[in-house]
Amino acid sequence: MSEEFVKVKDLNTNSKHVNLLAKVLSLSETREVPARYGGSTNRVAEARIGDETGTILLTLWNENIDLVKPNDVIMIKNGYVNVYRRTMRLNVGKYGSIEKSDAPMGDVNTSNDMSEKEVEGGYGGRRFNRPRRRY
Repeated sequence: MSEEFVKVKDLNTNSKHVNLLAKVLSLSETREVPARYGGSTNRVAEARIGDETGTILLTLWNENIDLVKPNDVIMIKNGYVNVYRRTMRLNVGKYGSIEKSDAPMGDVNTSNDMSEKEVEGGYGGRRFNRPRRRY
């Protein structure tokens, strides 16, 4: 994995191993969602983050929610982009990390919101436009 940083405007639906330096603009309310397996629940929230080239939504799960707050500058290592409801989202996943950074961050370009652009693919309620299988 390289330590080369990308800019928000360069992210696309195939972006993997993303290293990004960004400022947290806002943080949504935390929601409780059921886990796929085991009957437990997970906490999830979304942070709008950005740099001088644009903004994107960062999906935060469980303990990662407590690592960020608005106006923090964060470094994301080994993140990836996925598509949820036809919009791009940046994720950290179990192999990535989020750290606070002391790096200076200039003005954020809020006019280029990568998560507002509709894209193909991803999870949109049904898989591949087919109804769920019944077993």
